[in-house]
Amino acid sequence: MSERPIRLGLVEDELAQCVACGLCLPHCPTFRATGEEAASPRGRIAAMRAVQWEGAPVDAAFVGFMSSCVQCRGCEPACPSGVPFGRLMEGTRQALATARRTVPWWQRLGYRALGHHRLVLAGSRVAAVAQRAGLVPKRLGVPPLPLRTPRLRATGTGAWLFTGCVMDAWQRDVHAAVLRVASAAGHGLALPEAGGDCCGALHVHAGLHGDARRLAERVMRSMPGTAPIVVDSAGCGAALKDYGHVVGTPEAAAFAARVLDVHEYLQGLLDRLPARRTTAPLPTVVVQDPCHLRHVQQAHGAVRAVLAPYARVVELDDDGLCCGAGGAYSALQPELAGDIRARKLAAIDRARLGAPDAVVVSANPGCSVHLAAAGVTVRHPVQIIAEGLA
Repeated sequence: MSERPIRLGLVEDELAQCVACGLCLPHCPTFRATGEEAASPRGRIAAMRAVQWEGAPVDAAFVGFMSSCVQCRGCEPACPSGVPFGRLMEGTRQALATARRTVPWWQRLGYRALGHHRLVLAGSRVAAVAQRAGLVPKRLGVPPLPLRTPRLRATGTGAWLFTGCVMDAWQRDVHAAVLRVASAAGHGLALPEAGGDCCGALHVHAGLHGDARRLAERVMRSMPGTAPIVVDSAGCGAALKDYGHVVGTPEAAAFAARVLDVHEYLQGLLDRLPARRTTAPLPTVVVQDPCHLRHVQQAHGAVRAVLAPYARVVELDDDGLCCGAGGAYSALQPELAGDIRARKLAAIDRARLGAPDAVVVSANPGCSVHLAAAGVTVRHPVQIIAEGLA
């Protein structure tokens, strides 16, 4: 393929913001896994500058290093200059996808399917049946998929509960737990109208900005009004909170301002939540923070706050390092994703030394699936709370 020049179109001030101090390096999972400067935020920004400022060709090496970023954004809180690395990566991937240097047709078809929720549900059920028939190779690392999902019913109109696509197909029991916990606090939740499924997060990560915008506009129409929007998937929550940027309208910014991670929402109801209804000892949980909850939404403190009355929290010692899931990353970059996950598994093992029965909790389906593929049983934090109220 010709290495013709591609205009990245990145914001000049944002691209110039990096001072190459290197404080991001310990927080970058791909740098930790490979030791390569080009696989770090600093190295990737240097490559972006070479293309945008010097007209360097977009060769296979450039495409490879941009594609190998997990987009965990763990570098952003560590950066003293406030470099918006996520924006730079999204812009670069958008330019590459537009030029057809990334996201081949079969991937585009898969991303498009996420916007057809009945197809997602049907495909999940077919895969679940195939699993039970032994037709899905274990080496693929797909965790057990549900054959049946609970029927969800709205419990009120105080806030919307965003249900999503994969989250609704694979972890609808988490939605049911959220409805139960909110009801226990005297709050009812409404379910989205038609179109309130795929948030477009994976499309943004892939650089398919036009598709992401269309999905965002559809999601916005599905939850009208001014009521808060509660999201129990960290990746979806980060995406919805960014609709002001993705769509670029005042209406989208107002919609984004209504979005709350479910733990932020429940933290505001702590004084209304009942005490545990059992005298059994508190369960012990190891909290794995999804990157888009910790680094992007910075709502990980709320997870601890709402868990505290219902569980004993054990922390990991890896300072929130990514688990390697990264939306579709674990499927597209399996070797790197596995190397990154190995560090997370080691941190979980260390945390369990004093609590061998501890349950791992994570608030993102991608993280849960990726860790489950390595044999780790993962629950959602709200499920732990719901069980304490049962």
